[in-house]
Amino acid sequence: MNQGTNGDSNPIIVAVSVPPHKEFVERVGGNRVKVICLLPPGADCCEYDPTAGKLTEISKADMYLALGTDLNFETVSLPKISEMNKNMQIINTSNNATLIKGDPHAWVSPKQAMVMIENIYKAFAKKDPNHEEYYRRNKDSYLKDIGKLDNNITSVLSNSTIRSFMVYPDNWGYFARDYGLNMLAINEDNKDPSPADIQDLVNEAKAKSITTVFVTPEFNPNSAREMASELGATVAEIDPLAPNYMENMNNASQTIAGSMK
Repeated sequence: MNQGTNGDSNPIIVAVSVPPHKEFVERVGGNRVKVICLLPPGADCCEYDPTAGKLTEISKADMYLALGTDLNFETVSLPKISEMNKNMQIINTSNNATLIKGDPHAWVSPKQAMVMIENIYKAFAKKDPNHEEYYRRNKDSYLKDIGKLDNNITSVLSNSTIRSFMVYPDNWGYFARDYGLNMLAINEDNKDPSPADIQDLVNEAKAKSITTVFVTPEFNPNSAREMASELGATVAEIDPLAPNYMENMNNASQTIAGSMK
């Protein structure tokens, strides 16, 4: 088993669940860590079922920095991974975050991301105290960047006269809540809407002057296209799982704000 605390030549092997979390860990851990991500590119984070090979790979980590947001595949997989490696530390990085019951996508709000980053720093400082100052400097630098991102998003959205946006699926709830927006989700409980549901949503969307339906790349966009057709709206992608967190959140906020003019 890797012993990341015993020398600069041996990085701590850290497992995470989703690509944005990988950036959080890499920015705080720097060259002291090697990060393995459980969710592969293009997979649906709500329905993903890890292969035995992937679980074996992840089980070799020294630490699992879990989202701790009831993400289904994480909740199901962690007991299996822990059984394969009883020495692996499992840390809940959402401790003290303000969570939404039933919504695992806390990272789409930079305000919640900052809580996760602070917890990641604490985990590294405890495991590798000889390099606490290094982790703290990295954490402070990254939190400064995330703070600027948070301010930029607030500024961009402040110019929006419309305060509602429509998505499929419903994975931008934290973003909506933390920036004072109203998210209309085409799906509910991961189920596609019935014709009656679509008509109700169309009526509500028209009342709220919604002209764009946002979709996540990993999902079949047919329901979103049907909704857009009913509304006379456009379809646009915003990806909560994109690996470049800072750039992606800036782009997503600009796109959402642009749809609410």
